[in-house]
Amino acid sequence: MLLSIESSCDDSSIAITDIASKNLVFHQKISQDSEHTPYGGVVPEIASRLHATQLPLILEKTKPFLKQVKAVAVTYTPGLSVTLLEGVTMAKALCLMLNIPLIGVHHLKGHIYSLFIEKEAIFPLDVLLVSGGHTLLLKAKNFAEMDICAKSLDDSFGESFDKVAKMLNLTYPGGPIVESYAQKGNPMRFAFTIPLSHYKDVAFSFSGLKNSVRLAIEELKQQKNELSLQDKYDICASFQKTAIAHLVQQCGKFLQYSKNLNFAVVGGASANLCLREALQELLGQNRHLYFAPLEFCSDNAAMIGRVGVEAYLNGVFSDLDLQVIPRTSEIL
Repeated sequence: MLLSIESSCDDSSIAITDIASKNLVFHQKISQDSEHTPYGGVVPEIASRLHATQLPLILEKTKPFLKQVKAVAVTYTPGLSVTLLEGVTMAKALCLMLNIPLIGVHHLKGHIYSLFIEKEAIFPLDVLLVSGGHTLLLKAKNFAEMDICAKSLDDSFGESFDKVAKMLNLTYPGGPIVESYAQKGNPMRFAFTIPLSHYKDVAFSFSGLKNSVRLAIEELKQQKNELSLQDKYDICASFQKTAIAHLVQQCGKFLQYSKNLNFAVVGGASANLCLREALQELLGQNRHLYFAPLEFCSDNAAMIGRVGVEAYLNGVFSDLDLQVIPRTSEIL
């Protein structure tokens, strides 16, 4: 058995994975959404305190498995330093107590392995990773070789949904609520410009689109003081249509230079059904398209455990002086 811990942002999660079969034996996640909603985003200090309370509560439920645990895997990068520290500290304590090895896991590699929970891995793989903190295109050759090929120049895809939701006084996180509003709106009402349409290189940008949404909201407020519910539906629909068109456009550029037949979409924002449909249309029948199960799109310890199993089988371990690294490295 392998125990895994995820605390990179605002989800406290612990899992137990069987090393031989790769089956998930135990998994629990406690979301902090309700605590951060009043602030319209994650407050690191609050998240850290909640991890300190919630992780031990979940760990208590793993007691029946602890004697069989052979290693502990934990997210150590990237993420919020104060929240990563909660998970890493717990992992080190468990390793010392049980006299077993530690495995530091790159959070983004965890998202890639969310595709392979209770399954064998498939490589090589081109990957679009979209979440609240990241928008990246990666080439994953195998477990050890994963390189970032393109990333956002500013906001991430998921972050832009959060910010649009905040502008419209909607709830946090913004992804699900903006997607639900978009289903009731007219995506043609606001002609937002697709970012980087004439940009030669493959990259992402959402700050200009976010600003266009802000200006549209301000103009409506000047006309009628208060936005109607239909106004909000139409803004969300127009914004989502443009944001997804931008992702599809950049992925199309990327695919012109890649001969890989396997393409995957992972990360919390990959749960967006309109995005999934648009990418299925882009790839057509020429490539194999993979999505993580909806329950494992957002941050979770099961995906960290799946990476941990691969590391354990390959003899890749970390020292007990493992340090947290908030920023994303170019190589996973």
